Amino acid sequence: MKTLTIREAREGLSHPEALFADADEVLVTRHGKPVARLLPVNSKPRVRSMADFLAGQMMQAVPSEVIVGMDREDRC
Repeated sequence: MKTLTIREAREGLSHPEALFADADEVLVTRHGKPVARLLPVNSKPRVRSMADFLAGQMMQAVPSEVIVGMDREDRC
């Protein structure tokens, strides 16, 4: 991550291709505190497929209707 001050960012915005060429993310600071984060347009978070999600889930051994039925019997 590249870090710039507000002044450096203002001066560099006239040539944004040079400003962002070597960094995928730019943090702009004022008095040492972050005020903005600039990200490239093409960065998209990767979303897992439903099959991958389900493959990682633990499945219960007893079907839920059996568990619900046992709970209802216990209440009576």
